[in-house]
Amino acid sequence: MSDIPRRGATRTVKLASLPLGIAGRAAAGFGKRLTGQSSAEINADLATKAAEQLFAVLGELKGGAMKLGQAMSVFEAAMPEEIAGPYREALTKLQKDAPPMAASAVHRVLDQQLGTSWRDRFESFDDVPAAAASIGQVHRAVWSDGRRVAVKIQYPGADEALRSDLRQLRRLAPIFKPFAPGTDVKALVDELAARSEEELDYRIEANYQRAFATEFADDPMISVPAVVASSPKVVVTEWMEGTPLAEIIADGTPEQRNAAGVRLCEFHFSSPARVGLMHTDPHPGNFMILPDGRLGAIDFGAVVALPDGIPQVLTEMVRLAVQNRPEDLVALMTISGYVARGDKLDPQDALDFLRPFVEPLRVETFHFSREWMQQIAGKYSNMRGKEFQTSRAFTLPPEYLMIHRVLSGSVAILCQLDANAPFQSVIAKWTPDMLVDPTA
Repeated sequence: MSDIPRRGATRTVKLASLPLGIAGRAAAGFGKRLTGQSSAEINADLATKAAEQLFAVLGELKGGAMKLGQAMSVFEAAMPEEIAGPYREALTKLQKDAPPMAASAVHRVLDQQLGTSWRDRFESFDDVPAAAASIGQVHRAVWSDGRRVAVKIQYPGADEALRSDLRQLRRLAPIFKPFAPGTDVKALVDELAARSEEELDYRIEANYQRAFATEFADDPMISVPAVVASSPKVVVTEWMEGTPLAEIIADGTPEQRNAAGVRLCEFHFSSPARVGLMHTDPHPGNFMILPDGRLGAIDFGAVVALPDGIPQVLTEMVRLAVQNRPEDLVALMTISGYVARGDKLDPQDALDFLRPFVEPLRVETFHFSREWMQQIAGKYSNMRGKEFQTSRAFTLPPEYLMIHRVLSGSVAILCQLDANAPFQSVIAKWTPDMLVDPTA
C-alpha cells in the first residue's frame, strides 16, 4: 500500500504549524524592537526564518503542497538575494524531486491500469524512477516497437492527498504574499482545487498533450513528446532527452539563456492561437533544451482551454496600458471585473501601477533580470507605498487567474534566466491586438 494516506496526519500537522510558527516569530520580533534592534534587521531575520520553514515543509510533501510549492517557487527571482540565495538549490530540487514509490507499488498500479500482461507492451521497464512530479513519478522504459518512452505513474492515494493538501493550503495564503506581490493566492489554491479532478485523470492530460504534440510536430523552436498510451492513472509518452532548464538557469551561457527565453515566450504566446490551449504549469522542471536547440515542454496535466486565443479583454487592457490611455483602461477594467468601483480609482494611479508590467512591450528587446523583478516586488509589497494602496482597488476575475499565473510565472523564469528577450516581436506575431488596435 502507498504510504501517502498514512502520512496524511503528519502532513496536516506540518502545514498547520507554518502560520503559528511565523506568528510566533513576529511576536519575538516585537520583543526585539523593545530592546532596540532595528526594524530592518528584525524583518530580514524573520523573512529568512519564515522562508526556511516554508520551503523545508513544502519540500517534504507530495500532492497539493508540492504542487503549490512548484507554482510559487518560480517567484524566487523576486526574493531579496539574502533570502533567495540560500534556498535557490532547495527550490530547484522542489521543482523536480520527491521520495520514490516502491517498485512493488509501481507494479500494482501498472497491473490495474494497463492489465496484468503490461510487461508484454514493453521491451524493458526500469523500476528505478527517473523523475518525480507533484502527484506521480516517471520511469524510463522501451516500448514494444523499440521507442524509448517515459511512463508517468500516479501515486496510490494521490487523489486523497491532493484534495486534503489543497484544503489545508488555503490557510497558508498570507505567507506567500511577499513572494508573489499582487497575486491572490487563495484564489490560486481554489483554482488548483477546482482543476485537481481533471489533473488526476491522466487520459485528459494525454489528450491535451496529443493536441500540443500534433501542432508542434515540425516546429523549429518547440518540441512536445508524442503520447504512446494512456489510462486514468498512467500515461506513456515518447522519451525526451535534453538539458533541464534549471541547469541553464544555473550555469548556462548568455546565448543559451537568451535562446531559452525566446523559446519560452514563443511556446506560451503561440499556443492559444495555434492549439486553443495554454500550458499553465510554468516552472523550470517542465522545460528542457534539446540537443538541436529546441525547447522541450512536458507535463500537460495543467492546461486551460482558450479556443478563441488569449481573451480579448486581456489584450485590450494591455494595449490601453501600452498606449498610455488611463481613462479607457479603468473603464474597461471596471466593466470586466478587475476593479469593483472605477470611480474610486484614479486612472493615472492605475496606469502607473501597471506600467512596469507592460514595460517589456515598449522596446524591441528587454532584459529580464532578478534585479528588475526584485525592484518591482519591493515596490508593490511596500504597505506604505502608493502602489500597494492602488492594488487594493483591484480584483482578479477567477476565469483569468490561470492566464495571469502563466504570464507572471513565465516572466519570473525569464528573470531567473537573466534573458534578453525580444518579447515585443513574439507578442506582435501571435497576439498583435496587444500592441495595435485592430479596429483602427
